[in-house]
Amino acid sequence: MRKVLVTGASSGIGRATARAFADLGDTVAVHYATDRLGAEHTRAALPGGGHTIVSGDIGNPAQARNLVEQAVSALGSLDVLVNNAAVAPTTANRHPITDTSYDQWCTVWQHMVNVNLLGSANVIWAAAQHMAAGGRIINVGSRGAFRGEPEHPAYGASKAALHALGQSLAIALAPRGIAVSSVAPGFVSSERQQPKLSSEEGTALRQQSPLGRVGTPAEVASAIVYLASPEAEWTTGAILDVNGASHLRT
Repeated sequence: MRKVLVTGASSGIGRATARAFADLGDTVAVHYATDRLGAEHTRAALPGGGHTIVSGDIGNPAQARNLVEQAVSALGSLDVLVNNAAVAPTTANRHPITDTSYDQWCTVWQHMVNVNLLGSANVIWAAAQHMAAGGRIINVGSRGAFRGEPEHPAYGASKAALHALGQSLAIALAPRGIAVSSVAPGFVSSERQQPKLSSEEGTALRQQSPLGRVGTPAEVASAIVYLASPEAEWTTGAILDVNGASHLRT
């Protein structure tokens, strides 16, 4: 039975990932930043016992380290970190360079980099202090790191940097027997995205994939569970595309 910390587990991919590990008999620390009720809903739906809730803003270095300490204290140890918490693209943080004031440009970039890159890096550092051989770290990146995000360039750049960080740490942590890998999801039908999928834009989003649909949180969670498995050690440093062929890297 592994001890697993999933950041950003109040909904969406994080919630599905927490459930996927719990279904395997693992014990999960469900992290949230602001959505306590969502985290409680996630934990309540997990099979088995011993699951816990931890909180903290990963964009704050002290809180990023503390949330890992909360998880280790409650679980007793830490075997798997799923680095899922992030600032996602929204209408509110849209910032195309041709249509954004300098002040807004700076504000969005600072926030996204603080959370998506620096916050994730700090959580990884704290988690690695508690991991033994066999430990697994999985970062949730994005296809946006490769295809470009013209209306949310800070998001695409921060996810590209997260992928690069994972590859660097895969090399650094391999001598300790800790594997580090990433998933790069395409558009996923999380709770937050339902209004968009129900609008006229939904048709275009589904047509991005030749399968004629968008992905599900459970499909991304399944990929994460594989990368956390003992069998996946040889994939350390890999970035696994989970996007229904909506974007193909060369």
